[in-house]
Amino acid sequence: MKSNILGNNIRKLREKYELTQIEFAKILNISNTTLSQYESGNRIPNDEIKLKIADYFKVSLDYLLGREINNFDPLRVEEETEKVAFSNKENVILDDIESLSPESKKELEKYIQLLKLKDTIDKSKSEMSSPLTPNVSEGK
Repeated sequence: MKSNILGNNIRKLREKYELTQIEFAKILNISNTTLSQYESGNRIPNDEIKLKIADYFKVSLDYLLGREINNFDPLRVEEETEKVAFSNKENVILDDIESLSPESKKELEKYIQLLKLKDTIDKSKSEMSSPLTPNVSEGK
């Protein structure tokens, strides 16, 4: 079985940055068919294109080619750095979310939207039922 580390890493990075093949191909000034062939392993980009990809995503060529030094993975480091800002409980919740299936993640997203709506309604009710300070003017 043929290894496609380079193509898989290009695809992972492109998807991480939410780029379509068409968008990223335009950035690289190549056709989306060519990019698709890179990602599928049917074609290998020349060194100039590899450098453009590495520069765009701010990763090393070693990373692109699968030569992780001391298991260094910039995507994992970025994810771990983002987690530091959260409490331990929040990190546990994030880990739980990451382990869900794509379908369950979609359901969770719907539930979160429902909870946000509930909070908005509760806040509105609270504001409506709070006593209003009467505007008393002194009359003579």
